[in-house]
Amino acid sequence: MPAAAGGQAGSAAAGGQAGSAAAGGQASSAAGTEYVLTLSCPDRVGIVHAVAAYLHQAGCNVLDSQQFGDRVDQGSGRFFMRVHVETVPGAPLTYESLRGGFAAVAAEFGMEWELHDTAVQPRVLILVSKAGHCLNDLLYRRAAESLRIDVPLVVGNHPDLAPLAAAHGVPFEHVPAGPALAGPSSAGPASASTDPLARQRSEGRLLDLVGELGIDFVVLARYMRILSPELCAKMTGRIINIHHSFLPSFKGARPYHQAHAHGVKLIGATAHYVTADLDEGPIIEQEVARVDHSDSPEDLAAIGRDAERVALARAVRWHAEHRVLLHGRRTVIFR
Repeated sequence: MPAAAGGQAGSAAAGGQAGSAAAGGQASSAAGTEYVLTLSCPDRVGIVHAVAAYLHQAGCNVLDSQQFGDRVDQGSGRFFMRVHVETVPGAPLTYESLRGGFAAVAAEFGMEWELHDTAVQPRVLILVSKAGHCLNDLLYRRAAESLRIDVPLVVGNHPDLAPLAAAHGVPFEHVPAGPALAGPSSAGPASASTDPLARQRSEGRLLDLVGELGIDFVVLARYMRILSPELCAKMTGRIINIHHSFLPSFKGARPYHQAHAHGVKLIGATAHYVTADLDEGPIIEQEVARVDHSDSPEDLAAIGRDAERVALARAVRWHAEHRVLLHGRRTVIFR
């Protein structure tokens, strides 16, 4: 798993601004350029000192620093860190020089790390089906500048949400996933049994778009198709899904009907990274709402849609701000 979700792991590729690495080549301005450094490594003495000393020597001023040492497993503790810095006015510093100089520190401690220029907005591909509430919320927050992402395209396996995307000034492309065969699935009715050749063509087009558009990460905004294990592996830590349930309970289709049948008193939504294990990827955020016996399945679904919007927006913002670090099946989030 990469140290910081949404980018390239390892010291060799560390710091990669996915799809926009060239942005780091500009020299620091008088006002100072801001960067975010994220890292994880085996826990040992001296990590914070080494990182801070390098940043100071390189000509950076630390604006914010957060760290966490997971010592639950004795003898195998892991250290996580996120540092937000600005360059000192007049320092002859570029993205490439800052990244290149840190490589030696990273190698000494066996770090998985990334460096990001905060002026570069991550490029996000949003996938949808027919439900538009999450898409509308994300695009509204983007327009209101409370969510700093660049959305060059919305892709739908149905054409229904093209007008909504157009209303927000975002291009839409219909990429059919093919006719569904008989059989239920977790992502939606019969969606796990889609014609394999049709899914292959659909996912091939999605990967082409990721490359052509310089996409940093993908958001499944109620995209009701299950992605193949191959696609999940190619984009580990770069696909965020919103599941309309408080996982790990009520997986699969119609979770609000399942919740109603069980007489639950809380319902919720879960934003998580997509893996080959269906609905079991590392959880980024969860939102809950209290309900009671008087709420119908339709009431629960309506309440749940609000929870889905909130959980997904938080997850996307934290990922876009490089606050989420993967830790096996879990996440470390520096808010």
